[in-house]
Amino acid sequence: MAKLVILSGCSGGGKSTLLSNLSKHGFATVEEPGRRVVEQQLKTGGTALPWLDLKAFLEQALAMAEQDYAAARNTSGISIFDRSLIDAASALRHLGDDRWYERLRSEFRYDNRVFLTPPWPEIYATDNERRHGFEDAVDEYERLCRDYDDLGYDAVILPKTGVDDRVEFVLNLLQDK
Repeated sequence: MAKLVILSGCSGGGKSTLLSNLSKHGFATVEEPGRRVVEQQLKTGGTALPWLDLKAFLEQALAMAEQDYAAARNTSGISIFDRSLIDAASALRHLGDDRWYERLRSEFRYDNRVFLTPPWPEIYATDNERRHGFEDAVDEYERLCRDYDDLGYDAVILPKTGVDDRVEFVLNLLQDK
């Protein structure tokens, strides 16, 4: 039976690094849809970028996240997602579009325990795909905390520790269930 685990939280909080290290422990992992959309749009000269057309970007991220979800549902074992449908739907909801939100409550369910990376200014950095500032990342984190809670998920805030300690923390909780 598939177990779909979400790793979400503050942008620049170390999710991708943690995901990469968890994959070394044999877990199936799913890279962040938003980053994949940005990479594709930059390669092709597209405009569905968060800094050009946020709604088009979110629509593409949702479509990709839905495909990721469907693919992982057909596997066995644990799949760990760097962000999820909920992240993109939360951002779309913030823009005033709630059409995905209620579907997430019943149609697209992940494991009840969600791992969230907290705001961590000491490691936050912008890059070609992450152009927003730290304050925007904190605002996003607060929306995600609210929306995951509203959708009935149990959020576990990851400690601000080195990656090996974070991996051990997550492994212990995954084995705990």
